[in-house]
Amino acid sequence: MNNGKKILGIIPARGGSKGLPGKNILLLLGKPLILWTIEQAFLSRHLDKIIVSTEDEAIAEIAKKNGAEVPFIRPVELATDHAKGIDVVIHTIDWFETNKNYFDMVMLLQPTSPLRTSQDIDNAVERLFLKKARGIVSICEAEHPPLWTNVLPANGCMKDFLRPEILNKNRQEIQVFYRINGAIYLAYCNYLKSQKSFFGKETYAYVMPRERSIDIDTDIDFKFAEFLLQSIQLDGKEH
Repeated sequence: MNNGKKILGIIPARGGSKGLPGKNILLLLGKPLILWTIEQAFLSRHLDKIIVSTEDEAIAEIAKKNGAEVPFIRPVELATDHAKGIDVVIHTIDWFETNKNYFDMVMLLQPTSPLRTSQDIDNAVERLFLKKARGIVSICEAEHPPLWTNVLPANGCMKDFLRPEILNKNRQEIQVFYRINGAIYLAYCNYLKSQKSFFGKETYAYVMPRERSIDIDTDIDFKFAEFLLQSIQLDGKEH
């Protein structure tokens, strides 16, 4: 199914969060936020193992109760506000390799993307094979063209806020821009470790619709995700 390649799914979920305290286990439509990602990961046809990387006992308990493995407790230094996500991923790969368990690829699935589906997970893997890529990162169309943004001087003057070439242009006349949506990061382990990033010349995009690209960081994000999921359920669509 994976061309003989083993894929490890990592769900990173630390306990600390300043923007929305305890967000990874907040109840979203009656389920802890992290559970939305765990459930979709298990529905994937391509992931060989699904683990949660956390330093938090409450998160670990919820993960294990719902079938995800928690093979280690994440080191405290990798659970701070300043810890880099790539270091968490490489720590996980190294832990498994130290224990003689080797994977060809790793997929990072952040629990703050509850509308990402198992189909998105599988599509990303299949796109990697189709493109003969070494990495795949999910993106979506940007809500607003970045050409409409700029820094603002202290006096608030907007004389040079917009570039002359886009003045009075409609949105439809401006090139489409995309943004990272945080839902899926996939790469070969050796590619990832060699450059310490999912991004590189052999990384390609997997485009997701904006309605499945919510990345929860604030209370407003949480409420919007709840609204969208309720709409999906009312429409009778599966998630």
